Order: sequence, then C-alpha cells, then structure tokens
Amino acid sequence: MMDALDKKLLNGIQSGFPVCARPYAVIGERLGMEEAEVLSRLQRLKDTGIIRRIGGNFGPENLGYFSTLCAARVPEDKVDFFAEVVNRYPGVTHNYIRENDWNVWFTFIEPSREIIARNLEEIAEETGVADILNLPATHVFKIRAKFSV
Repeated sequence: MMDALDKKLLNGIQSGFPVCARPYAVIGERLGMEEAEVLSRLQRLKDTGIIRRIGGNFGPENLGYFSTLCAARVPEDKVDFFAEVVNRYPGVTHNYIRENDWNVWFTFIEPSREIIARNLEEIAEETGVADILNLPATHVFKIRAKFSV
C-alpha cells in the first residue's frame, strides 16, 4: 500500500530527474526527505511491483538508432514462451498483450534496421511464430507521459 509520501515521491521522480553523483539526495532535498528514505521507499515500491524500473528515456533517432513497433500473432499456448524469448533482447523496450488476433506487441530499438530484421527472424525461428509484423517508425510523435499519483 502507498502512503501520501510514496505518492509524492512517484510524482516527483517522473520528470526533471537530476543527473548528478547523488540524484536521490537531490530528490530527497526537493521533497523534504533524507536520501536513505528515498532509496528505501523506491526499493519497497519496486519490490511490491508498483514500479518496474527507474531509468532514462532517450530518443533513439537522436542517438543514431532505429525503432520499430512489432505485432505478432501468437497462439495462446505459446504466449509466455514467446514473451520470454522476445524479452531476452536488450533492444526490446516494451512487450505487452492485446486482445486481438495480433496479440503480442513489442518495440525494438537497435543501431540498424538490419539488426532488427535479423532479431525478428531469430525470434520467429526459435518460437515457431512466423506472423510478426515489423512496423518501423517513419515519424516520431513524442507525447510526454506523466501520471499524477
């Protein structure tokens, strides 16, 4: 369960994350908390599954990388295995299920489109799932996602 300070912390770390040697001390100072308390609260929120990770969000195109959205038609009995295989690739940033014939969606970010295509071939070969759409980004629309807790 989250208390008011947990919510304040989650609201406070979503943007403007300090890039410095001790970012959690800076966050604590902003929120009237000690660095140790910030760290322990974030660890508890991670341990309980409220947050998955804290990390940067970079625009791949600004780093010379390419991104693509993929959709796969995966038989229900293979969904877990398929997701496990996809998640092994460090370039996968999201992987989720939708209620649709194209039921598993994921994003890939890699240094080239060729690497993405090769990875998708490997995934298809290992999982036996041949129906994988590769929908490369042609124009990026960046929407700032900030959720008030």
